[in-house]
Amino acid sequence: MTSFDELGLSADLLQTVRDAGYSTPTPIQAQAIPRVLEGRDVLGIAQTGTGKTASFTLPMIEILSRGRAKARMPRTLILEPTRELAAQVAENFDKYGRNHRLTKALLIGGVSFADQDALLAQGVDVLIATPGRLLDHFERGKLLLSGVQVMVVDEADRMLDMGFIPDIERIFKLTPFTRQTLFFSATMPPEITRLTDQFLQNPVRVEVSKPATTSATITQKLVRTPSGDPKTRRAALRAAIEACGVKNGIIFCNRKTDVDVVAKSLQRHGFDAAPIHGDLDQRIRTQTLDRFRSGELKLLVASDVAARGLDIPDVSHVFNYEPPRHAEDYVHRIGRTGRAGRLGEAFTITAPDDTRSMSAIVKLIGQEIETAEIAGVPTARVPEPDGGGRSDRRGARRGRGEKAAEAHREERPERPVRAERPERPARAERPVREASRPVRPERAEPPTPRERGRRESAVVGFGDDLPAFLRRPI
Repeated sequence: MTSFDELGLSADLLQTVRDAGYSTPTPIQAQAIPRVLEGRDVLGIAQTGTGKTASFTLPMIEILSRGRAKARMPRTLILEPTRELAAQVAENFDKYGRNHRLTKALLIGGVSFADQDALLAQGVDVLIATPGRLLDHFERGKLLLSGVQVMVVDEADRMLDMGFIPDIERIFKLTPFTRQTLFFSATMPPEITRLTDQFLQNPVRVEVSKPATTSATITQKLVRTPSGDPKTRRAALRAAIEACGVKNGIIFCNRKTDVDVVAKSLQRHGFDAAPIHGDLDQRIRTQTLDRFRSGELKLLVASDVAARGLDIPDVSHVFNYEPPRHAEDYVHRIGRTGRAGRLGEAFTITAPDDTRSMSAIVKLIGQEIETAEIAGVPTARVPEPDGGGRSDRRGARRGRGEKAAEAHREERPERPVRAERPERPARAERPVREASRPVRPERAEPPTPRERGRRESAVVGFGDDLPAFLRRPI
C-alpha cells in the first residue's frame, strides 16, 4: 500500500501530515500528488469525501515553498463555487502549511473589500476565491492574474449548475497560457468536457471511483407519504427524526424558501435546527456551520450550497425533505454521512408525485432503496396547518373572516326603512348674460393714395359747412 513518504513531498510537509493524523493517502491523493509535483495538468474525477482537497493543497505547498509573492500578483489561484468551500480550503492551507511561510488571501462575498485589498497589496502566495468576487477585484484594478503559476478549479460541475462557467472561461483567459491547471469535478457533463478540452494541456486523467456511486457505509431508506404537500412532508420529517435517534443531521431542501420554512417549523416543535443557504449573510452562515461542527447545533437545514465538499466528518444522518431535482445531487447529499469508514443513515421523504425523480435516482445508483417503517408518519394528508405555509395561514384567516362576517350579519338589528324624500322642484334656467362690452366694429381698411387725393380735392371750397363725414381725419 502506498504511503505519503512515496509521493515526493518534503520532510517538513510529511511531518505536518503525520501530525494531522494521516499516514496513508486516499486513491486520488496517491495518483494526483506525484503528477502535480511533475508539473502536469490534472483532470481529477472524484466524488466528495475522497480527499481531493489535500490532493492539490499538499503539492501546491511544496511548489510554493520555492519563490516569493509580488504585490497584487498571486502565485496560485483556487476557484471554489461557494464561500463555505473556499473557507474550508483556506483552513487546509493553515493546517498543512504551518511550517511554511506562505501568505494567502480569501476573496469571498460578505467580507469587506478594504480588508481583502490590503492583503492583495502585500502580495499573496495563495489566492482562494469565488468567481464573482475575484472578478470584482480585477475590474476595480486591485488584482493582476498574469503571475499565476498554478490554477485550480474545484467542484467544476457545481460551477456549471450555479452558472459560473462564463466567469471561469474569462478567468482562464486572464491567466498565463503557461500556467499549470488542476481541474476537479464529480461528474463530467458535456459543458465541462468542452472546458477541459479548451484550457487543459495534455492532462493526466485521475478517476478514482465510478461517478455517482453511493458509499457502502450508508444505509438508505425511503419514507413514503400519501401526499407531497408541505404540511405532510414536515410531519413525516419530524417523525423520522424522532424515530432514528439522530446525533446530528443535515436536512436538504430543493428551494431556499423551503429551507427557512422547514427550519422554523422544526424550531416551533422543539427541535434544535437552523437554516443555511446562499441568501443568508456570510457571518450568519459561518456561525451556523461552526455551531454544527462543534456539536452545539443538532440539525442543519440546508440547500445544495452545503451538499458538496463541506468537511463535516461525523454526520450521523441525512434527510432529504424531497428527492433532489437531479439524480446526481442525491449522491452528493447523502455523501455527507458515512464518511471515513463511519456508518451513516440517509432518509428520503417521497410522495406519489416523486415517482419519476426516484426512478432516476435508482437507475443512477444501481440499487433499490428500501422503505422504512416509522411510527408517526402520516397515512393521510395532514389537514391542520402547523404554521409553516403562507397559503395555509391565508386560507385560515380567510375562513375565520367569512365566519365572523356571517355571525355579524345575523346579530345586527334590522335598520328602519327610510322615508322617501320629496322630489326637489326643477331649478329654473338662468338667463344668458349678455355681453357688457359693445361689439367693436371692424376696422376699415386705410384708403389708397388715389382715394386720399379725391377726398382732399372734394373738401376744398366747403369752408365751415363741411359735412360731418368729411371731418374725419385722413
